[in-house]
Amino acid sequence: MSTSSDEIAGAPCWVSLMARDLAAAQHFYAGVLGWRFRASSLGDSFSVALREGMPVAGIGALAERLDLPVAWTPYFAVADADVTAARIRERGATMAVGPLAFGTGRAGLAADPAGAVFGFWQGTVVPDWSVGRGRASAWLELHTRDVFEASIFYGEVFDWAGGDAGCCVASYEHDHVVLRHGHDTVARISGGAVDAVPDPSIRPRWHVHFPVPDLEEAIEATYARGGGAVSPVGTSTTSRWVDLTDPEGARFTVVAPQDTF
Repeated sequence: MSTSSDEIAGAPCWVSLMARDLAAAQHFYAGVLGWRFRASSLGDSFSVALREGMPVAGIGALAERLDLPVAWTPYFAVADADVTAARIRERGATMAVGPLAFGTGRAGLAADPAGAVFGFWQGTVVPDWSVGRGRASAWLELHTRDVFEASIFYGEVFDWAGGDAGCCVASYEHDHVVLRHGHDTVARISGGAVDAVPDPSIRPRWHVHFPVPDLEEAIEATYARGGGAVSPVGTSTTSRWVDLTDPEGARFTVVAPQDTF
């Protein structure tokens, strides 16, 4: 049974990469993340990545007329794309694209007041796609300059404090904001980014984390296909992770379970 975006309004509902070379991007992510690809209903310029037969992400060809960086972007479900776009503009942010009719719904692409890019979607959402579950993204995290300002912006745009059934709730925990959808933690807003610096790794941006079974294999495959590691390996009691970049410069994070003995 299909699910509508208004049933999960405010929750992350998809992640997508706009690449300049679609075939090369498919080759890279197939080798690094084990994805396979099928055509989408949007034509030859868009494909759906599959892991064990389940949709996990989208990769499309970036139109030459769009002066946008190659980057992974999270999309949030909304009940009304026009209302969301108006809220974004009213709060001093930028609508980069849309809202436009797109397949079974309407989509928009925006940059928050600090410059971090995100998208939103009104329409039918991918069934059973939920951050932290199954083959979907393991984690979403916004690194930004001012955690409080960012949480107010996104909370007002996506109505995280609305209290409606199915909506997300954001809460302050220590020095960051945690976003939960029901009992599931789906995203976090953390400090540490710096505005207007040469290094894009410390500019405000959304990080997408993908699950992998073996961290070293993912790193080796990344280098073999023209990408690289751009951070040391991080560790916790349950997982290990590293930031990677694809050949066109799109950054993403892979997360693997911590070895136990």
